[in-house]
Amino acid sequence: MRSGQREENRAGSRLHRVQSVRHLTGQVFVLRVDRLGVPAVAGQCATLGAWGSGLNREYSMYGGQDEPWLDFLVREVEDGQVSPRLKQLAPGDPVEMDGPYGRFVIEQPGDRSRRYLFVATGVGIAPFHSYLASFPWLDYHLIHGVRLADERYDRDHYDPERYTACLSLEAGGDYRGRVTDYLRAHPADPECYCYLCGNSGMVAEASEILRGQGVNGDHLFTEAFF
Repeated sequence: MRSGQREENRAGSRLHRVQSVRHLTGQVFVLRVDRLGVPAVAGQCATLGAWGSGLNREYSMYGGQDEPWLDFLVREVEDGQVSPRLKQLAPGDPVEMDGPYGRFVIEQPGDRSRRYLFVATGVGIAPFHSYLASFPWLDYHLIHGVRLADERYDRDHYDPERYTACLSLEAGGDYRGRVTDYLRAHPADPECYCYLCGNSGMVAEASEILRGQGVNGDHLFTEAFF
């Protein structure tokens, strides 16, 4: 199969070729694959798996929706069945993909009167990176909760005045503590459109905090990873 050629495997998944694997930390990397004309919207996800493995997992888009490739943010899971194999892929290797799909998207990105609060933990920052790569004019504040300073993935991509890193295990960020601690100390504007992505505990707790601060359910969008 030539690079860029689109084929189907037995299960109907598309075969794409890896363009690059960019390592952000020892465990987290960006997997870039040929787009092959696949339609995608910022904030969607896809299932990925190494060719022939018979296994796949869901990963969020990381790049802009109009790029000629598709980027995904992947965290290697120790003893995992999919992510370690994806990490070992090299340019030109085939990868199976279903999607993108999902509804964790910006509904009216062209409405420049809207203000956004983005709250993420860990690799839950992926859809927000995709939003801002696709719609750089968005009026946003991004709060990113991580354990360590080196987990502030591609922080130079964000306006430093609009990005707050909450570090739970060491100093060196913009705030020492969890994102939920930050939200309690810095109440949200109830008129903002609030998007939460990350572990389910954070999503549930942050949702409760924001509702208590007057954010209407129509302005609250969530996606939990686990």
